[in-house]
Amino acid sequence: MLRAMISILLLIILTVGTVLLEIYLAKKPSRWPGLVLPFMFFLFSFIYPLSAVNFGDLTEAIIAAIFSWLAANIPTAVMLAIYFVSRRRTGVSRARRKMDAQDLG
Repeated sequence: MLRAMISILLLIILTVGTVLLEIYLAKKPSRWPGLVLPFMFFLFSFIYPLSAVNFGDLTEAIIAAIFSWLAANIPTAVMLAIYFVSRRRTGVSRARRKMDAQDLG
């Protein structure tokens, strides 16, 4: 019981840390650091279909591989959503600072 609670707590800490890291990287002036984590999750998603169980029929195996690939891309979609939301907010604040600087000058 204690072992399961520690595992769940560690998983939650790891997830929150990954999300915070993505937010931090997405707010960088260059757009490339924010795309590192989504790209890594996308690359890892190609490993999951390799573990799909073969049920004997080829079409069932292909369908299982496709669904496991789609399920593995959920973290990619979440990281991309965080990236685009953070970049939009950063772009608005950057434009506002530029407009304020032009008003002062």
